Amino acid sequence: MSEAGRIVRVDPAAAVTGGEVVIECAGFNMSEPRSCAVTFNGTRGWIVGASPRRVLAVVPETKGGKAELTLVGGDGRRLTGARVIVGRELAGDLHLVANPAFDPDDGSLYVTRSGSRGQRMPVSLFRIDTSGELATVHGEIVNPTGIAFDKTGQMFVTSRMDGTVYRVTPFDEAVAFARNLGVATGLAFDSVGRMYVGDRTGTIRRVNGIGEAEEWAQLEPSVAAYHLAFGPDDALYVTGPTVSSFDAVMRVDGSGVAEVFYRGLGRPQGLAFDRDGNLYVAASLRGRRGIVRISRDGQQAEMAVAAVNVVGLAFSAAGDMVVATNEAVYSLPLGIHGTLLG
Repeated sequence: MSEAGRIVRVDPAAAVTGGEVVIECAGFNMSEPRSCAVTFNGTRGWIVGASPRRVLAVVPETKGGKAELTLVGGDGRRLTGARVIVGRELAGDLHLVANPAFDPDDGSLYVTRSGSRGQRMPVSLFRIDTSGELATVHGEIVNPTGIAFDKTGQMFVTSRMDGTVYRVTPFDEAVAFARNLGVATGLAFDSVGRMYVGDRTGTIRRVNGIGEAEEWAQLEPSVAAYHLAFGPDDALYVTGPTVSSFDAVMRVDGSGVAEVFYRGLGRPQGLAFDRDGNLYVAASLRGRRGIVRISRDGQQAEMAVAAVNVVGLAFSAAGDMVVATNEAVYSLPLGIHGTLLG
């Protein structure tokens, strides 16, 4: 059977507003380019490039969920039969610079309004409960960056302004836990509960249970921040964007020795693992921006979610992926479950 005049597939099949997806076609009619159009659940998107076999389209603002994709050719013929999962916005007017984080106890999502370096925001930390309600967290932290929960469910937040890790109490008070950590950004816990903090100047520090830090590994300095996540092998995986367009995800073993896990990303930032050991990174891959999925062995990479200005991600207990841009967070029902580490 001929595939002329049909949509073959959409790559990737998930996106948030502003993300670019590639629509692979067979025989898309380009006879009148100005008449060509793309819609997502009836909302018109933007075609930024097209040929009879490929259409590059920007996802418009929609309510989220499964969206029916329709292409209209130059001859007026409508091509249907494809779906894209579009992220639902949970909250906007934020300023995230790293991963959001889910509270393992009640499923609430914590996000930041970080501000520029040294800027004191009236409220810098927010909680989004499972019903979608946004509430402020009262503990004042200047430039909150990394958020992570330990094995007991206690939340910790780094401040890149004062080089401190804060413990946020059940009463939303921010109490200094560890100090003098440089430009403290990334934060993660290993399988036995030890804390690791990434300093933007290139030092990874290990912090004990009473807040005493030791230098553990040394990497290349970053122009933005270090982002940390522990893998299923209990090695620490690190991204730290540089001025290069061919950055690496680094793997640091238990003794602090670093090696390249995957190279070929542009401005890699927040990262997280699924239960199958695949690594997801907020980054660019071959000129396309969004969430990149890297295979467990580090040999293959592909776009999983199309997005722009993306800085991080997190997985909910229900299998949703939350994608964080520098202004908003979106939820996508992808059925992917994250690990319990990092």
